[in-house]
Order: sequence, then C-alpha cells, then structure tokens
Amino acid sequence: MIHIKELKSGLPIFKALSSEIRVQILELLVKHHNLNLNDLAQKLNLTNGAITMHIKKLEESGLIHIVTNVGKHGLQKMCHLNEDKLLVELRGEEEDNFYETELRVGHYSNYSAMPTCGLATKDNLIGAFDDPRYFADPQRVDAGIVWLTEGFLEYRIPNYLSSGQTFKEIQLMMEIGSEAPGTSENWPSDIRFFLNDMELGTWTSPGDFGDVRGRYNPDWWPKNCNQYGLLKIVRINDEGSFIDGWRIGDLTLPELKLDYKSEILFKIAVGEKHKKGLTLFGRHFGNYDHDLLVRVLYMDS
Repeated sequence: MIHIKELKSGLPIFKALSSEIRVQILELLVKHHNLNLNDLAQKLNLTNGAITMHIKKLEESGLIHIVTNVGKHGLQKMCHLNEDKLLVELRGEEEDNFYETELRVGHYSNYSAMPTCGLATKDNLIGAFDDPRYFADPQRVDAGIVWLTEGFLEYRIPNYLSSGQTFKEIQLMMEIGSEAPGTSENWPSDIRFFLNDMELGTWTSPGDFGDVRGRYNPDWWPKNCNQYGLLKIVRINDEGSFIDGWRIGDLTLPELKLDYKSEILFKIAVGEKHKKGLTLFGRHFGNYDHDLLVRVLYMDS
C-alpha cells in the first residue's frame, strides 16, 4: 500500500493520476498483472512514443515499476503495479497523538485451528501440513504465514497510554484471504473481527488467491499453496467499526471502556455462514512485506 501522510508529499502521484490515459494504464495492469509496452500501446491505440511518455511519469511517481525480460523478439520492458492500494490522509498526522507497532502473524496469544491449517517461516514449514499441534510450537513466533479452515487467532495489542490519556481510534492493517485446499479465486469466507471479545463486524473474503506467485514468497514455497491476500484496514472509533472506510458494525470505541490500564485483545475468526477459512500473511509472504500493523490514536486530557 502507498500511504500518503501529507498532501505535499503525494504531488508526483496526484500529477500522474491527472491523465485519463495513465489511469487506464493502471486499470489494465490491475486486470492483467503485467503487460509490456507494445501490449499497452495496442490496447490503448497509442504510439510507442506516447505510451513511453505516460509509463515514465507513472514510474517516476512510484505507482509502477519496469522489469526488463528476455522475450522471443529480444528484450521486453514489462510493467507491474508497485502496490494495489493508495491511502491518502487529508487531515495529516500532526493533529493526532499516536503510536504504531507491528505484531508478527505468528505471535498470537491464543488460537483455535482445524485443518486444512498450518504455518511457516521464510525458511521452512513449521511441523507438518494440517496438524494443529504445531500452532503451539515455540517457532511459531517467527511465522510469516498462518492459515486455518476453522477457528481463530488472537493477538495482544500493546497499551502505551499514560494516565490522563484516552483512546481516540484503533487501526489494524493486515493482508488476509480465505483458506481453500490448494487455492481458489472463488472461495468466499466470512471473517469476523473482535476487540476484547466484542465483535467489530464481518468481512467476506472473496477467495484464496493462487493465480500468480506472491511478490515476497520465499523460493521454496509451493506453487499450489496460498500466494497472496488482500490488504485490509480495520478501524474502530466513536462513530463505529469500519473496514477500508465501509461500516461493518455499530460498536464504538467508548463502548469498550478502554483506559491506560486495559488489556487489548484483537481476534480474527472464521465466521459461521461462509465457513471457508482464513489465511494471514506477514513478512516474507504475499504482496506486502509487513506483519499485522497497529496504530493507536489518543488524546491528552
């Protein structure tokens, strides 16, 4: 995800997006994952010179990157999206007190797992496929991917507030998807989110994606296993609970009655209606090289 925290820092991206042609190029790359310059020129009915100019601006903005490959007819410049999500903060962070932390996807404090299930580090599978016993293995804290068909993962969020400070918003960012035997792009699964056992809401993951290899997956990771997920941002504040800005529940932060002494437990669980598992991607797996990101906004009294 490209995260623009100050408007001025996003000017190169805003300029790149000011052209309808360049927006169309991005839409084609979303659909086809990667295309060479000739393919883009033909699909948009443009000359190679014109497409090169647009590609240069998109590359300079950081929205795409170019890889030179050897093809049947010589060298080919292949265009790829750098990220598939853009977050712009209009208000700016300087107005808020906040702290951020990153929780390893394997550093859960409680769990329940049913096959198909498993977890792996960047170097190896932990234990064996489909054996829930290994979810208790001490090596789990180094895991970069965790998956299960039924059950939940629960994480302890550090509480760094002091006396006289109050919670304003809690944000959680994660790469997540369903869990199919093998992979399946059409494998909807209801995934529920909780804070201190109070439900924030449910999001339905569309599938367990394996059409292309995850950008950060280690070389040894099998091609028939989960390759990547979708980046999701879960938020709770005094207005309700949201995922990617869409309301998923009416639970508000004041209803949790958190203070500087409170324990904060975040749970991700497989739902009951579309029970097709969950996969959580961390560092060295999927398309985003980070684990579970947490940001806590607070106010001074």
